[in-house]
Amino acid sequence: VDKEALDTQVKDRKIQEAAEKARNEELANEMKQNDKIMCMLEERQKNDIRNINKAIGEFQKNFQKPETRREFDLSDPQALKKDRPARLSDSDPRCTVSGLQKFMGEDLNYNQRMKFQKEQLREWSLQQQRDWKNALADQKFADDLYDKNRIELDQKTTEQQRKEDENRRAVCAATKDFNRTQAAELAERKKLEKYQNMKDDMNEISSLLQGDLLSENPEQAVSSFGRHRVITDRWKGMNQDQLMAIRYSQQQQVLEKLRLKEEERRRDAEWDRQSIQAARAQLVLERHQQRQNRECRQALDNVNAELSREQKSKNIYLKEEAYSNFPTGQYYAQFNTTSR
Repeated sequence: VDKEALDTQVKDRKIQEAAEKARNEELANEMKQNDKIMCMLEERQKNDIRNINKAIGEFQKNFQKPETRREFDLSDPQALKKDRPARLSDSDPRCTVSGLQKFMGEDLNYNQRMKFQKEQLREWSLQQQRDWKNALADQKFADDLYDKNRIELDQKTTEQQRKEDENRRAVCAATKDFNRTQAAELAERKKLEKYQNMKDDMNEISSLLQGDLLSENPEQAVSSFGRHRVITDRWKGMNQDQLMAIRYSQQQQVLEKLRLKEEERRRDAEWDRQSIQAARAQLVLERHQQRQNRECRQALDNVNAELSREQKSKNIYLKEEAYSNFPTGQYYAQFNTTSR
């Protein structure tokens, strides 16, 4: 086991985990800052809505009072006490169109009214312009803030990506150096192993050339358990006498095999002959049994025919004589033998 390589890998792993932890913390801080900005924007929007509603309420309170409404006279309980003549002046608010007291363009304060309307329109227009500019300014501020946050986020992401690339390149360089070192050590180890194998092969060749194995010494194959046993990895084969003995033994085995086959053939033939004789005897016995059954059946048929004829004759006697002769008084009289 290469302890230095394992320590290097553990160190690289710790560096990578620390970089990942720092990146996660930065992302969490950015998310918290974005949430704060969103909360500030929402609070600002709520304040704007509250101010607009407050301005509308103040406008209705100052310029849209119930006394200035056209239908106020219908619900005024002091209408009779406050009643005035039909027309006091051209600016009399009671001079409506239905009263035919004042017509369009014939009032005395036409110029002042037109001037007031223009001023009012001008104020409304300026107010709308100011509101529009404020809305545009708010939108621009929000867009600028969003762009700024996006730029900062992109910069941080780019910086984080650059750091990750640097860490990855450092890890790749360390891994490459480690692999190069491992490859060099492996090549050196293979070289030493090859040299050692070559040396061992040369020693083995020299020992075989000088030993009894290649010299074909028959004594080196004799086993320590007896001369009748040999060591298989040293045995160089049998001599001529041993081969002749083996061939003679093989011939004897062949003759013994032929003799056994001949005996088996004779035994099978005898068995077949006995089987055929037994089958013939069985066939003769079956035929004799069938003949006896046929004779018994014929005798039984004859007995049944005789019984049938007797039954028929009995039935004829009963029909013609016993059932046709009715008893007379003389027939009953022969049974009246009691004394009076």
